[in-house]
Amino acid sequence: MHATTESTEASEPTHSQHAGKVRLRKPTADDGFALNQLVAASPPLDPNSVYCNLLQCSHFSDTAIAADIDGELAGFVSGYIRPDQPTTLFVWQVVIAERARGQGLAKQMLLQLLRNLDQRNREPKVTFIETTITPDNQASWNLFRSLARDLNASLESQVFFTRDRHFGGRHDDEHLLQIGPFKT
Repeated sequence: MHATTESTEASEPTHSQHAGKVRLRKPTADDGFALNQLVAASPPLDPNSVYCNLLQCSHFSDTAIAADIDGELAGFVSGYIRPDQPTTLFVWQVVIAERARGQGLAKQMLLQLLRNLDQRNREPKVTFIETTITPDNQASWNLFRSLARDLNASLESQVFFTRDRHFGGRHDDEHLLQIGPFKT
């Protein structure tokens, strides 16, 4: 991926017949409450506290990306660089407003986030993406399979957190997906 600017804007805004003009940008703390409401409106995503969302939008803004449609938060990807694996971006959560789903926005955001990280000339370079997904979340499985194809990288999966051992029987297993290595 290319360029050498700190901008988190997509080089060209995309247009959708259903959603309007899309602008990708670096989030700020002002997005925290809107993010909280977007996740709350997007079951089965696990909601976080507003405070957690404020931290995602401020402390973790370099590893996150927001999507506005006509000035309203319509998508968000949050993540972080794993402290024990500095070449790995862990994607914590991807959320897309209902009106913007099915148009490729999530993958566009992930690819732009990788470009943004590359543009910062950080070393070591991110060459892996990880995330966790429940077995029944087909939209997320499809997204990350498609992302792996676009990055020309392998995708591996294994059970990471189990329903009974880690969630007290109250949440489905979470599978760890790893995409990579890839070149940015």
